Amino acid sequence: MSSKLLPPRRLSVAPMMDWTDRHCRVFHRHITRHTWLYTEMVTTGAIIHGDVPRHLDFNQIEHPIALQLGGSEPADLAIAAKRGQEWGYDEINLNCGCPSERVQKGAFGACLMSEPALVADCVKAMRDVVDIDVTVKHRIGIDDVQEYAFVRDFVGQIAEAGCSTFIVHARNAILKGLSPKENREIPPLKYEYAYQLKRDFPDLEIIINGGVKTLEEIDLHLQHCDGVMLGREAYHNPYLMSAFDARYYGDTNAPNSRLAVLQAMIPYIEDQLARFGDSGKGLRLNSITRHMLGLSFGLVGARAFRQMLSDTKKLASGNPQLLLEAWSRVVEHANEAS
Repeated sequence: MSSKLLPPRRLSVAPMMDWTDRHCRVFHRHITRHTWLYTEMVTTGAIIHGDVPRHLDFNQIEHPIALQLGGSEPADLAIAAKRGQEWGYDEINLNCGCPSERVQKGAFGACLMSEPALVADCVKAMRDVVDIDVTVKHRIGIDDVQEYAFVRDFVGQIAEAGCSTFIVHARNAILKGLSPKENREIPPLKYEYAYQLKRDFPDLEIIINGGVKTLEEIDLHLQHCDGVMLGREAYHNPYLMSAFDARYYGDTNAPNSRLAVLQAMIPYIEDQLARFGDSGKGLRLNSITRHMLGLSFGLVGARAFRQMLSDTKKLASGNPQLLLEAWSRVVEHANEAS
């Protein structure tokens, strides 16, 4: 897709391991047309030495779609970024925020924040071989480093290498002693650091990430930053995103109803199961429907919806009409409550 036709990154869904796979992204795209979607982190080794289609294939409906890379070798990142552009991605994002021990052993993720010169080399190597945007997602500090100057200097040095978009997860990354889940919850959020980055670097695109749950919070952050990235809330309460296109992109088309989203997913599921269900790649109905449990969030009958889509016997049938059967339970509960 031409960069001139891409919507701005006012709203985006964070890259989340084991969550934002291609099935999840297709589901999200039926809820919001303009919000930017990000892949799970893909390592350079997986792209250079692994099953490239398995790691990079996506559905054209997913645009705008960004490929997040994990790596710290400029030459390898350049190869992976170029392959990502050739595959059709709209953006290449470098992970400088993941605190997991596995990622640290690979010498990338959040630990890269202590090596801004290396990150700058990585960014430059990728920008030299692609025409699409190269962006960086990072934390505001690592371990006990609390000073704003740390993230300010990191962003400044990377910007000099040509990066103009920074996605700021407004927490520190604790590299030892906290799990990735704890790293998303325990270090305090310091939104003012992201706000200050925008004041100090007005020409850069600063996107804030971390703990955002409501439209009102998004509105507040957009008064200080260029964009907002949602993570867990977008996954667990995905229909929140149905308001994004009109509210943040001026789209006058009505969003899909929850039922319409389910109906749109049925032919996709049928196609995926026909192509990959018997190919030895292990695709099952649950591989797709597991991402859809939150569609009933906040509704009477939400529990019944989730239970039906988690019923192993029903899932074993491989019949995507189960989605409509589950929705009928929501309708039944709503009628009983009225």
